[in-house]
Amino acid sequence: MAGISLALHGGAGTLLRSAILPEQEQAYRKSLQAALDTGYAILEQGGTALEAVKLTVMALEDDPLFNAGKGSVFTNKGDHEMDASIMEGAGLRAGAVGGLKRVKNPILLAEQVMLHSGHVLLAGEGALAFARRQGLAEEPEDYFFTEFRYTQWQQVKDQEGTILDHTVFPGEEKKFGTVGAVALDQQGNLASATSTGGMTNKRYGRVGDTPLIGCGTYANNGTCAISCTGHGELFIRAIAAYDVSALMEYKSLSLAEAMHEVVHNKLVRMGGEGGMIGIDAAGNVSMQFNSEGMYRASRKSGEPAFVAIYGDE
Repeated sequence: MAGISLALHGGAGTLLRSAILPEQEQAYRKSLQAALDTGYAILEQGGTALEAVKLTVMALEDDPLFNAGKGSVFTNKGDHEMDASIMEGAGLRAGAVGGLKRVKNPILLAEQVMLHSGHVLLAGEGALAFARRQGLAEEPEDYFFTEFRYTQWQQVKDQEGTILDHTVFPGEEKKFGTVGAVALDQQGNLASATSTGGMTNKRYGRVGDTPLIGCGTYANNGTCAISCTGHGELFIRAIAAYDVSALMEYKSLSLAEAMHEVVHNKLVRMGGEGGMIGIDAAGNVSMQFNSEGMYRASRKSGEPAFVAIYGDE
């Protein structure tokens, strides 16, 4: 069997041991492990990298702990607008959705956009109409209600600004809540997928880096697969995901070197906080962030699973 690799993230930010209760930490680690097992099983069975990242992200979308799918944050209007994208490295095909409402698993719709729409990015009511045409599962607004996200929104709903996925209570953790996965399958193909509920209290149909190919998501069999999490506006300006691939292709940097340049140099100079996960064509995994922590997990052929939250793990 050729080497296989899978990595995932569940958001980055101020994730400190002092700010997370032991039972919360245990719940996050259990969810990360479960999502990792879901995607890795697909690869072990000879499945495609595309299928592996899709099912990994679906597992995170269905988990209310993460700001994607069921756990999405509230907009200023008190509803939910979700973004997602998926890309395969073999033919550089990609699909994405922005400002999506009511669809249970946005990553499934992103895949349908890639496979059946003739487009790359669909948004808003048009994306919902396409989801209905494709027969995807839809849920009422109360499906996406979680007490934690509602409390976050109540604290800021009368303010003009948005907040990244973090609570405003002193001592609570701050995190950028996007989920994503990258994979290499037995056939040597790479794929990436990313999904998010965006910013708490967002207005005007704001869309971040997640559904923008090259910014929050990118995959190319010749270089790498990347999924990002962080302050979306800065990742858009940095074209962060594609920049890693470009550094590998045009400057012959390794995956780890290219990611370090983007995460720890370019984004830092711009004031961008967050991180990314990556896999290269040889199956090497790198998970880098310039914040205190990032929910993350990975596994590759011949090695045990790795699950971590904090920066010193």
